[in-house]
Amino acid sequence: MADEEKAAAMVSYFTVTPTLVRGRPVYIQFSNHRELKTDNAPAQQTAAAQAALQAAQSFIPGGMGVGGLTVGVGGMAGMGATALIGAASPNPVPTQGQPNSVLRVIVENLIYPVTLDVLHQIFSKFGAVLRIVTFTKSGTFQALIQFADAASAAQAKTSLDGQNIYNACCTLRIDYSKLETLNVKYNNDKSRDYTRPELPAGDGQPSLEQAMGLDRWGHNLHPYQVPGGLTGSIPLAGTIPNLSAASAAARLAGLQQAGSVLLVSNLNTEMVTPDALFTLFGVYGDVHRVKILFAKKDNALIQMAEPHQANTAMQHLNNLRVWGKNIRVTLSKHNQVQLPKEGQPDAGLTKDFTSSPLHRFKKPGSKNFLNIYPPSDTLHLSNIPASTTEEELIDLFTSTGGAVQAFKFFAKDRKMALLKMSSTEEAVHSLIKMHNYQLSGSNHLKVSFSKGQIS
Repeated sequence: MADEEKAAAMVSYFTVTPTLVRGRPVYIQFSNHRELKTDNAPAQQTAAAQAALQAAQSFIPGGMGVGGLTVGVGGMAGMGATALIGAASPNPVPTQGQPNSVLRVIVENLIYPVTLDVLHQIFSKFGAVLRIVTFTKSGTFQALIQFADAASAAQAKTSLDGQNIYNACCTLRIDYSKLETLNVKYNNDKSRDYTRPELPAGDGQPSLEQAMGLDRWGHNLHPYQVPGGLTGSIPLAGTIPNLSAASAAARLAGLQQAGSVLLVSNLNTEMVTPDALFTLFGVYGDVHRVKILFAKKDNALIQMAEPHQANTAMQHLNNLRVWGKNIRVTLSKHNQVQLPKEGQPDAGLTKDFTSSPLHRFKKPGSKNFLNIYPPSDTLHLSNIPASTTEEELIDLFTSTGGAVQAFKFFAKDRKMALLKMSSTEEAVHSLIKMHNYQLSGSNHLKVSFSKGQIS
């Protein structure tokens, strides 16, 4: 450097600002050498060293001198506070593997569901998260997460790559996305723009391209330029602790209430039963107990097996229209649902399902964890015996009071089919009535919400 003051300023700056060389963090500190001799070094190496030093200095506000040359805040500063030393050009276009503010996250060994909100709680520890898009590709749950700056993304990647969300499962594999920005069209359980809370939820689940505002070739339609700058210094040691499945959701920051009991209100008192609630909420987790309140029968308490299952059910079912009313689902202050004391009248309003054979998620690693989707008008049917015809299934679902709009067996497996009702509400009623319906001596129909539509 030209003098010790400039050297001290550089060391001080990069002490609090993450520095990446080809995607790897480096650390800048003082050397024991008083002078760097380059007389015998090849000209190419000397030029490369000068270029690297200039690139590093271009991030420091006000610029610094390298010998007699002053380097100001230049082209790369728009990418945020993270230094991208060794880049091919001052303004590289991010491609997969190059540092930028958008991370691609793959969740391996997905035994327990990972929601958009859980990802936000984890990654927001390292800086301001602007947008998240989640999707499933080749059977693998993935997410694109955009930070306000590349420095925060770099810290998150360094700290979280290879960590488990829950104990021995849900492993994060993180690299940089080839996208410079995410353009989210809808705010729902699959995508969210935290800078635009007014966005609609959308009539249906958007495709990955629609959610991010991409055209059919994958190009951004309306790029949104995010100003650079580090939002805060987060210790790199702040990794996710290994969490047990039973307490993981309780310990993730941001889940202020970690109980597994839900309060459901605005229920249709003429239609609601413990079994109906068990079936509906059982789509999103294992229901252990249900209590319809004796003095207020449009309210019920539902105890799920795990806090994260309660959170998943709440996200998918809150404000859902069931039996002509929009139900409200919130976390309860109760830690568990109490069973009535022996001899106490209950009128069948409380039921214990802890040992029920109908739990969808009791088996670790079950494929059901990979097939959790929001309520829609299309149902996925499985465990259909070979002797059951399309007409028989349509008649069964019509008998629930709704109208079947379309039906289609899976081409390669007639044990499964898609069935479309005329509305999401009708599909909900059909699922409640038809899940576990006995079609033959050994076949009970399995019904869940589908991610796809009948084409």
